[in-house]
Amino acid sequence: MTMLSALWLPILLSSIIVFVASSIIHMATPWHKSDYRKVPDEDKVMEALRPFSLSPGDYMMPRPSSMQDLKSPAFTEKRSKGPVMVFTVMPEGPVAMARSLVLWFLYSVVVGILAGYATAVALAAGASYAQVFRLVSVAAFIGYAVALWQMSIWYHRPNLRAPDRRRLRLAMAALASQPKVGAERRCESGRCILSREPLHKSRQCIGIDI
Repeated sequence: MTMLSALWLPILLSSIIVFVASSIIHMATPWHKSDYRKVPDEDKVMEALRPFSLSPGDYMMPRPSSMQDLKSPAFTEKRSKGPVMVFTVMPEGPVAMARSLVLWFLYSVVVGILAGYATAVALAAGASYAQVFRLVSVAAFIGYAVALWQMSIWYHRPNLRAPDRRRLRLAMAALASQPKVGAERRCESGRCILSREPLHKSRQCIGIDI
């Protein structure tokens, strides 16, 4: 087993790669321009909602107040007439990206830590590059993609029904989390040295090196 604390460099590097790659994809390519559709007569809809002064948060419309209300004819009629929606109200004012970018980077670090932990527990020191690649990629894909699928299941978000380009982006993020293995380290006389030779399963040292 490899100590998780020894994997800080590939974890940090993978987080930086994911952060930079996702920023380029979002800002420099048209992949996400069609993620959200524009409401017809946007100004009129905004003007109609503005008097309600909705505070930031998640809303459902129509929303039943109880299970009994959910089964009532009145609620069924509301859903039949529509519109039926789940929406998020954001704070008013200019778009502030700094906080979101910081949180996104921290999220990438957490995904990297969890992927590294799963790999360190599952594989012995000296595992092959292919073994590490498969396990880290699957763990990272779960963190970046599978975590979103429940939103499609319950709230009809388009993650599962998205075009192939979105699934490709998620796969790219998972692959970017894979540390680039250049050589393996071998522990000798209390220190680790770089080696291209396979490590013995009983040795306790880092199996990957950037």
